[in-house]
Amino acid sequence: MSRAQAHFEALASWLQDRLQPREDFLLHLQGEESDFVRFNQGRVRQPGTVHQDLLSLRLIQGARHASVDLMLTGQDAADRSPLNAALVRLRERLRELPEDPHLLWQSAGESTTFVAPGAPADGQEITDAVLELAAQDGGVDLVGILVNGEVHAGFASSRGQRCWDSRHSWLLDWCLYQQGDKAVKSTLGGTTWDRAVLAARMEQARSRLPVLAQPPRRLTPGRYRAFLAPAAMGELMDLLGWGAFSQRSQEARNTPLMRMLTQGEVLDPRVTLAEDVGSGLAPGFSPEGFTRPEHVTLIDQGRLVGSLVSPRSSREYGLPHNGAGADESPTSLTMDAGELATDQVLAELGTGLYISNLWYLNFSDRPAGRITGMTRFATTWVEDGQVVAPTEVMRFDETVFHLLGHGLQALTREVELLPGTGTYERRSTTSSRLPGALVDGMRFTL
Repeated sequence: MSRAQAHFEALASWLQDRLQPREDFLLHLQGEESDFVRFNQGRVRQPGTVHQDLLSLRLIQGARHASVDLMLTGQDAADRSPLNAALVRLRERLRELPEDPHLLWQSAGESTTFVAPGAPADGQEITDAVLELAAQDGGVDLVGILVNGEVHAGFASSRGQRCWDSRHSWLLDWCLYQQGDKAVKSTLGGTTWDRAVLAARMEQARSRLPVLAQPPRRLTPGRYRAFLAPAAMGELMDLLGWGAFSQRSQEARNTPLMRMLTQGEVLDPRVTLAEDVGSGLAPGFSPEGFTRPEHVTLIDQGRLVGSLVSPRSSREYGLPHNGAGADESPTSLTMDAGELATDQVLAELGTGLYISNLWYLNFSDRPAGRITGMTRFATTWVEDGQVVAPTEVMRFDETVFHLLGHGLQALTREVELLPGTGTYERRSTTSSRLPGALVDGMRFTL
C-alpha cells in the first residue's frame, strides 16, 4: 500500500469515529506525484515537481448534503484538524439546506483496488532524449512541456466502501518552431516509454519544417477536400464532449446531436464511438463510489445508441446510470479505425488541405451540430499527393453530420492515443484513441 493510500484510509477511519447518528460521509481524493519539465529553444528552462492531494468531503443527512474541498499535507495529525473543522461547518450548513430529490450515492458498493504494474517512466531519460533529438543536425527550436509520474484517486464512504486507483503515464506536448506563426505541433505519451517512437515522431515533425519556410498559400473561401489528422479529430471530439453524449443534454434537447434524436439523422456507418474506461487513463469509479463499466457504446455504425448517465440524471430521469461524472463528458473516448493506411493519406487526399491541428473551436449552431474553428500550426496545401506550401490561418464552419456523415471518405487504419494535456489545478486523466479522417468538401468561410 502506498503512503498516499494509507494516509487516505487512515483519515477515513478517523472520520468514521466522529460521525453522529443519521450521518454519512463520502470522501473523494484526487492526487498526483508529477515531474514537469518546460523546454524552449531546445533547452530545459524550468524543471519542477508537484506532489498534491485534494480531498473532497461530502456530509449526508438523509436527502440533504453539502461538501467542501481540502488540500492535504500527507501527515495524519496535520490533516485531522482542518478535516474536523470542515465536518463542523458542514453540519451547520446542512441545517439550512433543503432536501435534494436527485441525490444518489453508492451506499452498498464493493471495495476495489487497481495499481498499474511497473513504475513510472524515467523522466531524466525522456528529458535527455528530447534534448539529444532536438540538437541533431544543427538543432531545432523546440518548445514544449514534459509531464511524467503517478496520478491516483480514492473513494471512501461511511458504509465501509474503499476504492483506490493508481496509474502512471507520461506526456510530451511540443512544437518545432519555424518562423512567424508557423510551427509543427506534436503530442506523444502513454504508460510505457520507447525512445525509438519519440525519435520517429520527432523526425516526422522535422521533415515538415522546410515546407513551412515557404510563402503561405492564401485560399479563397469555399469547400475543400481535407484530411484531419488524429490531433485535429481530437479537438472535434473534445468539443462534442460538451453535451453530445450527455443524457441530461439529450433530455433537455440541447445536444449538438439533436438531429439524431429528433430527425433520425445518422452518421457514416464506419463511425463507432465508445467510452472505453478499460483502455484509458481515468479511474474506474466515480466520485460517488459507483463502478464505471469498462465499455459503453455511444454511436454504433453511425447510429446514436447510448449516452453517459450520471447518478443525478439517473435519479431525475429514472434511467440506469453508468457512473458518468457530473458533466457527463467522456473520459476515455475511442473511435474505431478504418481502412486507409497512414502512408497513403496524401495519395488519397490528392489535392486539398492536410490539417494537423484545429484551434478555438465552438458551436456556431448547436442544435444543428454546426462547429466553427481555426486551422493552426502545420496546415498545408497538397497537390496531386504532394505537399507544396503552408496555408494562411483559415476559419471553417461545418456540421458534424458532414464531417462524420455524408462527407466522410475514409478513416485511417492506425489510431493514436491522445492523452489530455490539461494541467490546470491537476493533471488531466482524460484520453482518447482516434484515427485520422479524410473529408470531401469541408467548408471554409475565410
